[in-house]
Amino acid sequence: MASIPHLGALRHGGRLREATAAYPDVRGPWLDLSTGINPEPWSGARASAEALRTLPDPELLTELEAVAARAFGVADRARVVAVAGADAALRLLPLLLDGGDVALAAPIYGGHAEAWAERKPLIVTSVDDRRAVAADILVLVNPNNPDGRQLRREALTELAEARSALGRWTIVDEAFVEVTPGVSVADLEIERLIVLRSFGKFYGLPGARLGFIICDKVLAKKLRAVLGDWPVCADALALGLGAYADDAWRATTIACLAAQARNVDAVLSSAGLAVVGGCDLFRWVEAPDAHRLFVGLCRRGVLTRPFVEHPTRLRFGIPSRGNLDRLREALQAVRHAA
Repeated sequence: MASIPHLGALRHGGRLREATAAYPDVRGPWLDLSTGINPEPWSGARASAEALRTLPDPELLTELEAVAARAFGVADRARVVAVAGADAALRLLPLLLDGGDVALAAPIYGGHAEAWAERKPLIVTSVDDRRAVAADILVLVNPNNPDGRQLRREALTELAEARSALGRWTIVDEAFVEVTPGVSVADLEIERLIVLRSFGKFYGLPGARLGFIICDKVLAKKLRAVLGDWPVCADALALGLGAYADDAWRATTIACLAAQARNVDAVLSSAGLAVVGGCDLFRWVEAPDAHRLFVGLCRRGVLTRPFVEHPTRLRFGIPSRGNLDRLREALQAVRHAA
């Protein structure tokens, strides 16, 4: 896998400039399926020109956190802290939580491993692992990235309550939970439970850089002191206020993504690929020739996500309805060239 020219794709997806430089003969726009981002984003209003010429109003931040809290099912807005993206959120936590053993439930989004690297985190494959149970801080993603593994809400609730009673933290990254809202634990008021939420993935607007930390009010107060008065930009405020209040769009989009994910399954299956995991924002595929398939798709302007630690797996984001045929044709071309 190390011989793949587009090495940035091995860290995380979305690096189209590197892909373009690595494959200069590709004509036309790339189809970026390297990230699990909704290809048909919420299309409401952005910040006005006037809003961009002034400092963000703190009252709008309070309103945004209240609207987001309602969308997450959180009763107390004070527990919801807006930040400049979920990735920024997860990197803040090691600076604020006391020392002790840290366990990461793998496979896991690489940003978590980077954020906790100085504490030399334990890597476990199950939250039932004795090392995970004993760790002072347990970090997991639900639904998981990259394999889509899910923990039931009831099991996660029991886990967080038991750990909290022992003075241990549980951090649950719910970046992809909008497509499976029934597993979310964001609404639970459990001491030492921290939930991270992402705006950009489900709403299809990652450039807005908006995310949230949901936690107890003591930690929330510390976070706000660190973040200051303007933790997010005017665009993030405007987009978040509109999108999180749009219940009808959210319900319709959940159904549309589920249908499109099934269409993607059919395309992948017809290309001889086994879907072994994922959620309705991405699919996790077993491919013995993953290296060759990744490169072949790149040469046809389709960017997927490979993994050094899982050399026979690729992750495919969900394309828009208009790009499904392009994915099918690219896969067929690569298979025929074998």
